[in-house]
Amino acid sequence: MNKENILKELHFKATRSSGAGGQHVNKVSSRIELVFDLENSTALSENEKHLLEQKLATRLTKENRLILSCEETRSQHRNKEISIQKFLQLITDGLVRPKKRRPTKPSRASVRRRTETKQRTSIKKTLRKKPGLD
Repeated sequence: MNKENILKELHFKATRSSGAGGQHVNKVSSRIELVFDLENSTALSENEKHLLEQKLATRLTKENRLILSCEETRSQHRNKEISIQKFLQLITDGLVRPKKRRPTKPSRASVRRRTETKQRTSIKKTLRKKPGLD
């Protein structure tokens, strides 16, 4: 994965931000929408695309586009920087392959301890019962 090539494929759209801000918010388009087309990306290999498609399945549109929006600050440039950071973090986290799980068995000592505690609790509970009338 090459950061520079991926950043060239990003498309940005500025829209009006919601929330408090008075007149300023009504005049200035400070909200940034970042769009990344995963399907038509040339910076990623087919394996990387497939892996990201699986990991980011809930965040992708039907056309396999990732859309991130940021309206944290009142500055358009700062919002753009924040959205790029979020995007790069998402991509790097998505490309991490999970370690393969190695199945293990419990040790003999842990099995023995477990059965002993089970026996102790069982005895404790039988002692709580009312004595039988034999």
